Amino acid sequence: MAAAGTETTGTTGAGNPLDRAREALARLSNRQKVVLMVSIAAVIALLVAAATLLRQSEFRILFSNITERDGGAIIASLEQMNIPFKFNESGSAILVPSNRVHDVRLRLASQGLPRGGAVGFELMESQKFGISQFAEQVNYQRGLEGELSRTIQSVAAVQAARVHLAIPKPSVFMREELKPSASVMLNLYPGRSLDAAQIAGIQNLVAASVPQLAASSVTLLDQSGTLLSQMKSKLLEAGLDPTQVKYIQEVEASIIKRVEDILEPIVGPGNARVQIAADIDFSQSEQTAESHRPNTTPPEISIRSQQTSETASTNPTAQGVPGALSNQPPVPATAPLTQPAVPGAGAAATPAQPLPGQLNAAGVQAPIASVGQPISTSKNSTINYELDKTIRHVKQSVGTVKRLSGAVVVNQRKEIGKDGKAVNKPLPDNELKQISDLVKEAMGYSKERGDTISVANAPFTVVEKDEGPPLWRDPETVSLAKELIKYGVIAAIIAYLLLGVVRPLVKTMLPSPPESEASVGGNIDLVAGEEEDEAKEHVPTAAELFEKKLAVARALAQQDPHIVANIIKEWTGANAS
Repeated sequence: MAAAGTETTGTTGAGNPLDRAREALARLSNRQKVVLMVSIAAVIALLVAAATLLRQSEFRILFSNITERDGGAIIASLEQMNIPFKFNESGSAILVPSNRVHDVRLRLASQGLPRGGAVGFELMESQKFGISQFAEQVNYQRGLEGELSRTIQSVAAVQAARVHLAIPKPSVFMREELKPSASVMLNLYPGRSLDAAQIAGIQNLVAASVPQLAASSVTLLDQSGTLLSQMKSKLLEAGLDPTQVKYIQEVEASIIKRVEDILEPIVGPGNARVQIAADIDFSQSEQTAESHRPNTTPPEISIRSQQTSETASTNPTAQGVPGALSNQPPVPATAPLTQPAVPGAGAAATPAQPLPGQLNAAGVQAPIASVGQPISTSKNSTINYELDKTIRHVKQSVGTVKRLSGAVVVNQRKEIGKDGKAVNKPLPDNELKQISDLVKEAMGYSKERGDTISVANAPFTVVEKDEGPPLWRDPETVSLAKELIKYGVIAAIIAYLLLGVVRPLVKTMLPSPPESEASVGGNIDLVAGEEEDEAKEHVPTAAELFEKKLAVARALAQQDPHIVANIIKEWTGANAS
């Protein structure tokens, strides 16, 4: 009998799954069926939405802020490569899957995309046969403007650029010939700017790309309408080149660094502010001097050379036959021209005295008879003295410091007052003097040069740091919170539908398993086991155990008679079969 009952139960449970599903649905009312279907559909829809949102987060920006021409070309290439894409909310960026961003960029770069909104010399590749010279010149100018725009955009601070060239038509007449000019419109990145050297570089770049175009004829304009080509530094206008300006800044920075390094151990980090102004002389001068010292003092006279010459000459005598007696010269005198010797003075006669009947002139002695009348003599003496000569060549060095001006502010010392609060107290005079002396030595102070230094002691104003917006107003935090709330709401709805709606309906659809005798016996044993635990010291007998089990069965029959009725019904049915 028991075997037959077991076989009947197995046959009943092994029915068709479709039949069992129908039976489970039959246990639900029409309203419960509708709620179940709607709940399952809602759960599926929410799961699909969550998967779509997760899939959307995998897209990254490929290109942004591109022109419509480049955008169309990029989309056409993406469609040909079968790469999924989409646009952001504003439509200014193209998004592709994050794992293919770099691959797609390289592929598009090989095709020359994006072109930056400017047409380069690739325009000349699609020239039609039979095009006019004017159209060819216009295309060449457009291509040159596009290439210059692309080159200027390679500058770090330039986001976009447009170049307009005004190239006049060549003329055979010199008076009517016009020079070309150019204008450049720059769109700079936010917070970026161009210095004078970069502006001059762009001007020279454009001027060197167009024949006969001067750099002064290139006009630069930024997106705010500021004329950049006329912006010059005051130091540059004073005649200094960028290298000299940088040198001045380096000199000032080095002096400030030395002063701060020597003050930091004394006053502490951040308690001193130093400013130095350096006046640098960049003038170049060369001086050559040649000086002569007078040579008039007898002990210091130096004779280089000395020449003495003495000459004597006489008029020649008459020659030939005289024409008349009156033309004859007088008869020479016969008396001697020398005086008679004085007695006792013979030893004193000088050798320069001429002999009797001779003439001594210019160191030459000759007989008087052979010398004509009159006699002329001359004596010349030349003395050359040495002259002192000094040649000095002086070249002044470039970049010498003409004057230094310094200002130092030292923070007052903080001390704890009697009330426990910090109080600012000025530094003593001797300490300020010590700081001033240290600053002078560190900066290379020179009184002869006219340097000045001023040291002041004042309390610093504490400026609270801007920590930015609070956490709940931070854009990144708000965006993250929105994402978490979005996915949290979806998860909460799915959990509510599964646990609060679908699960109770599924329990209703499934039949409750009947409790068999073994289960009742197990419950009785469990209760008996609990009672045994309560009375550990007493060991019950078999009769006492039977009485306890019988009492538990009676209590169960009183509490839930339906279970007892089902058990008896199964026993009866099994015996009947």
